[in-house]
Amino acid sequence: MATPLTIRMPEGAPRRAVIVVQEAFGVNEHIVDLCERLARDGYMAVAPHMFHRTGDPVFAYDDFSSIFTHIEAMSMEGVMEDIDAALDAINSAGIATANTGIVGFCMGGSISIHVAANRKIGAGVGFYGGGIKGRWFFPSQIEAVQHLKAPWLGLFGDKDQSIPVEDVEELRTASKSSPCGVEIIRYKDADHGFNCDARASFHAESASDAWRRMLAWFNEYLN
Repeated sequence: MATPLTIRMPEGAPRRAVIVVQEAFGVNEHIVDLCERLARDGYMAVAPHMFHRTGDPVFAYDDFSSIFTHIEAMSMEGVMEDIDAALDAINSAGIATANTGIVGFCMGGSISIHVAANRKIGAGVGFYGGGIKGRWFFPSQIEAVQHLKAPWLGLFGDKDQSIPVEDVEELRTASKSSPCGVEIIRYKDADHGFNCDARASFHAESASDAWRRMLAWFNEYLN
């Protein structure tokens, strides 16, 4: 089953690309908007549809009860197949994997670190990726960060009740054993989903700083 991909291209021939990994709510308007923002910044942006095996649904941000059936049907093997489909599209556009980054949000933030540990991409960024000690189909990020194949930037909010600050700090400690560069940033006034302007938890100041740091990270590591 081919993975559907939402693709946005910059003006002119792109030299770099970013895989954009969805939240647990599907490839919705917010994810498409992020792809368009990255395209305006000069990147080929590709969002694989991670729920395509169960109908490719999109959910409202207050519809938590509906998402779990789709998450429970996921696996890391399936996730990596979807990531590889995105990489194939990027490579077909003439962009090397080494010039490709990944950024994920919520569920996608968790996925980003595992991709950075399993694929030789150029760089990874995770926004508020939960399950630091493992959750659902995710293995431990504490383990993954010690085996990275690409530098990774983690962005977290201190008010996020789903990601304890203690876990974030444990991840920071484990990252000192990483063979690649790792930076972990905490925003004291930010909650889960702080980058999404469609959610009540949107925090403009933290979102602006995090987006700036993401672009700087990609600019440093993607040629």
